Amino acid sequence: MLDRIPDRLRDVLGDPFVAETVELPDDYEGRVVATLVHRPADDTTTRAVLYVHGFCDYFFQAGIAEFFGSQGYAFYAMDLRKYGRSLLPHQTPNFCLDLAEYDAELDEAYRIITDRDGHGEVVVVAHSTGGLVVALWADRRRAESRPTPTGFVLNSPWLDIQGSMLLRTVGTRALEQVGMRRPYQVIPRSVSPVYVESLHRDHRGEWDFDLAWKPADSFPVRAGWLRAVRRGHRQLHGGLDVGAPVLVLTAARTLFATAWSDDTTTSDVVLDVKQIARWAPQLGRQVTIARIDGAMHDVYLSARPARESAFALTCRWLRAFT
Repeated sequence: MLDRIPDRLRDVLGDPFVAETVELPDDYEGRVVATLVHRPADDTTTRAVLYVHGFCDYFFQAGIAEFFGSQGYAFYAMDLRKYGRSLLPHQTPNFCLDLAEYDAELDEAYRIITDRDGHGEVVVVAHSTGGLVVALWADRRRAESRPTPTGFVLNSPWLDIQGSMLLRTVGTRALEQVGMRRPYQVIPRSVSPVYVESLHRDHRGEWDFDLAWKPADSFPVRAGWLRAVRRGHRQLHGGLDVGAPVLVLTAARTLFATAWSDDTTTSDVVLDVKQIARWAPQLGRQVTIARIDGAMHDVYLSARPARESAFALTCRWLRAFT
């Protein structure tokens, strides 16, 4: 059993959010923690949501919590190790060597939600890289005959690396060697700030978040981390079974933009939505794919018409499949 720091603290989001620190076994960089954020349901309920963020991200989307609260769910969100609230001074931001490292905090979050807090039905909502992480975690739990969530809502999950076939084949084989021998080596890449500009209210967006935890120029991508992601992609492409129905939400189109345009706010500028649609059926036996007109990479942070469409579709799906 993992030890938790017992105190609950008011979260950075303010009331009614509270946060608790989850102490985890030390890893190759030293002390490790995760953070479980909680918004209690308005009424007593057996249902709960566990939200998991993506890469260069953390939980700040209070509107998502409010939506699921309105549907009768207690809401929990986890900042994984080395992300956001959980990032410690000695750690490499957002880094891991194996996506299975996150099983420890996801298992503990699931235990807290079900065993401690008494919620028998858990829907996992995950964004981008978080969608890949939770799918692999759930597949392992199912294979071990352990309890699994009752449903999954994956918001633009990262199911393959974008780019040429050469990058996805020869490039991945080269990365396997570099990631094993020099895991902290930074992978050169061009990072466009337009996505964060489209989100943050200090630029062209409507949302407020900590730019130290979600910087406009991202955190460095390191070889060991990308190797872990590509291994996760390979597992997914071979077929998973998360053990429950899955709703996959994506934008209707992709636009890889290096400069601002009005289309930035109505497209996924991070991932290739065609790849998401291609690989989503590999998540399990019952997968629903919905492309939302006018949506962005984080579908639930899109402009109001698109996000309201996404919330309405999510509501219908929850009623039908969970």
